[in-house]
Amino acid sequence: MKEFFNMGGYALYVWGSFGMTALCMIAEPILVRHRRKITLQRVSRLVRSKTAKQSTNSSGDM
Repeated sequence: MKEFFNMGGYALYVWGSFGMTALCMIAEPILVRHRRKITLQRVSRLVRSKTAKQSTNSSGDM
């Protein structure tokens, strides 16, 4: 069992690579969810801004 975890002297590289890959696979969905939330907030803000501008323009035309 010790030989398996030692990996013939390459354990640090092998387990480090495995750990970094696992970390990236866990972090990516979290970061995507965060970016999606920010993008939806920006779009919502733009829609509200555009709607407010249109309502002020239409009320000033009378």
